[in-house]
Amino acid sequence: MEKVKVTEFFRKYTMILALVVVIIFFSVSTGGKLLLSQNIANLVAQNAYVYVLATGMLLAILTGGNIDLSVGSVVCFVGAIGAVAMESWKWAGTAAVIFVLLAGIIIGAFQAYWIAYVRVPPFIVTLSGMFIFRGLSNVVLNGKAVSLKNDAFIRVFGGGANCYVPDFIGKIFGIEKINVLTLTVGVLICIAYVLILFRSRGNKKKNGYEVKPLTSEIVKMAIICAVVLFLTYKLAMYKGIPTALMWVAVIVVVYGYITSKTTTGRYFYAVGGNEKATKLSGINTNRVYFIAYTNLGFLSAIAGLLTIARLTSAQPTYGQNYEMDAIGSCFIGGASAYGGVGTVPGVIIGATLMGVINLGMSIMGVDANWQKVVKGVVLLVAVIFDVVSKKQKD
Repeated sequence: MEKVKVTEFFRKYTMILALVVVIIFFSVSTGGKLLLSQNIANLVAQNAYVYVLATGMLLAILTGGNIDLSVGSVVCFVGAIGAVAMESWKWAGTAAVIFVLLAGIIIGAFQAYWIAYVRVPPFIVTLSGMFIFRGLSNVVLNGKAVSLKNDAFIRVFGGGANCYVPDFIGKIFGIEKINVLTLTVGVLICIAYVLILFRSRGNKKKNGYEVKPLTSEIVKMAIICAVVLFLTYKLAMYKGIPTALMWVAVIVVVYGYITSKTTTGRYFYAVGGNEKATKLSGINTNRVYFIAYTNLGFLSAIAGLLTIARLTSAQPTYGQNYEMDAIGSCFIGGASAYGGVGTVPGVIIGATLMGVINLGMSIMGVDANWQKVVKGVVLLVAVIFDVVSKKQKD
């Protein structure tokens, strides 16, 4: 019995344990440089697009292991038209942002239509989109880079040296050595998490559902709160909360709620589990596919805004391999290659693991080609683990 519990524990928390091991390894290998406050802030800023795209990619994968190969090219294209709108057409930042978001939704809906209603395989549609929107990016930019000078846009979407949330609490009390706002946010997150967990536990007991042992729940809360407080402390010792992190947090919370607490979210899992049975139960599976891929266009637009803001420019080469980072993060984070399994928190862990590996190897001076080899091996191991686990259950 105890052996079964241990096995279930390791199976459930494999990626979290892997992330901890990788962090410890690179912390030792880099002489502690990995955990420097500035590097943690850079990790968030540099991987913001991965968190956003991977969250959207999860919905597509849930519907049956389907992927979208066009997101990197869409990021480049919408970023290009946003930059041109602000710099060449002299549009206001707000108008350009709305334009980019609408463009992303239209692109997503265009591809979603062929996938959902004509039933062209997602691989073919999005592969075509990858070529189409990469080519259009070059057309829009005329093969050249466009520099961004809209400071307000750059700050709001996390680019430049001042892309951090102002510490108004620290200013009130005259504290400058540490970002008080960041510490306060960390404490509030922990308090909210504990209250939500106990409320959920109370509701389950009230409705007669089985609940986990209180000891294990307390241990879990303690670990998660310790991690949150550690990260917020590190960010507070640098410049505080990166603006890009705010966008990521909003997307993670919204989509985490949608996938776990709403009927629409459950439809994605149902379609991936058994599409025929789902259709026979009265659910419009075509609409589920349409929502998944239209949503990917929308999140690609947000990722495009974050990308051009961070790099303060738009170039025809932006977005290359973004789709691979997003797909890899999903599968490493526990999404099943067969569909129907996966969570937003798992995807965030997968994206963080990929980001830590990239940052750690970069600090160590590992050649970029070897970095790709390592990422490929990690992805392969994660998928093999998923396949083997599924066979054992069957």
